[in-house]
Amino acid sequence: MPAVFGVEVGPATSALIVDHFTMKIPLLDLKAQYRTIKGEMRQAIDEVLESQQFVLGPTVKRFEEQAVAYLQCGSAVGVASGSDALLLSLMALGIGAGDAVLVPPFTFFSTVSSITRLGATPIFVDIEAGSCLLDVKKMEALLAERCRPHPDGQGLMESKTRRRIRAVLPVHLFGQCCSMAPLVAVAQRYQLRIVEDVAQAFGARAPLAPGVARPAGTIGDLGCYSFFPTKTLGGMGDGGLVASNQQELADKVRMLRVHGENSKYHHQEIGLNSRLDAIQAAVLMVKLRHINQWCEERLERARLYQSLFSATGLVGKQIISLPSLSGARDHVFNCYVIQVRQRDALKRYLDDRGIQTEIYYPLPLHLQPCFSHLGYRRGDFPNSELAASQVLALPMYPELSAEQQELVVQETGRFYRS
Repeated sequence: MPAVFGVEVGPATSALIVDHFTMKIPLLDLKAQYRTIKGEMRQAIDEVLESQQFVLGPTVKRFEEQAVAYLQCGSAVGVASGSDALLLSLMALGIGAGDAVLVPPFTFFSTVSSITRLGATPIFVDIEAGSCLLDVKKMEALLAERCRPHPDGQGLMESKTRRRIRAVLPVHLFGQCCSMAPLVAVAQRYQLRIVEDVAQAFGARAPLAPGVARPAGTIGDLGCYSFFPTKTLGGMGDGGLVASNQQELADKVRMLRVHGENSKYHHQEIGLNSRLDAIQAAVLMVKLRHINQWCEERLERARLYQSLFSATGLVGKQIISLPSLSGARDHVFNCYVIQVRQRDALKRYLDDRGIQTEIYYPLPLHLQPCFSHLGYRRGDFPNSELAASQVLALPMYPELSAEQQELVVQETGRFYRS
């Protein structure tokens, strides 16, 4: 049998390699997933159509109950999107003008815009070079060096902005859990609330101690999930969820999602119109039955990528790093992101050969024009800036075939050896 950089491949792979100029490997193939659960989804949608109850209602309530059981948390509140989940969570904590939230600059836009929309100030903390996750040691150093007790005796004040630091917003990026045990310890020491951004990591479990792990999003005060179709648990459009073990916070989010209404036409606070649709909840209940299997299949594909890339001899050289793999399910590979040299040229090369890739994210948020008023400059967060120039997401989904993965690795190797 032929070999791809020392990795034996079968006849099917050989055929793919011969015909690689006509083959298309998408970054994500939602149609492939749909084909496996088409009957279940159609039945679930038809039940909602027959009920003619489309907004909140019993279907959403059932999904919330199932989410509570899966996440092993106290409460789950369905909302309109992952972005709204973040915004509503910060609102529930009462964060607003005069407050500040610690957050990494290497993340999706809404992680930070949810802070600024409330008049609060994001204080950026750089990421770890390898994992691209919030660096807890840097966060702790910032708190020790730049903060002092607030004049009113409650919490901390950041010296530069003179804002009260109220919370930290860690992001479980690409499906990988942040180091939550040390983060919780620091947050408790400095009396900070924790809002977890779990948009890309539904199904992941964060290690807290040897042999002890909890679902991502259930460790802090609130956990925020997105059900955008590309996520590990994705709907047929926008949708989101807020999880909490604190009933008071969950009730606050539940009220805020319906314009702050605590009884019909009586508004306790000014909230949002952010309700989960029943059709989305019905679809998500179908997919929730399969989520563990899909997460395991993503892990299997990550292991194969690691094996194939390791055999090329390029790792640690042109391929700077691969995602980490452990025995625990602390990474569910919503995205398979490598860090490489000549990233943009490699992306063009793969795209030209029908292999779809994506860059998450090409410009860190501290350098975005809309946040220029915060006063950050290039060089302030070197790890985030370096990651932005090196990361490349490769095709990753449960239905991705071994032959497709072998072709991705073969073409990547061909680019660097040419």
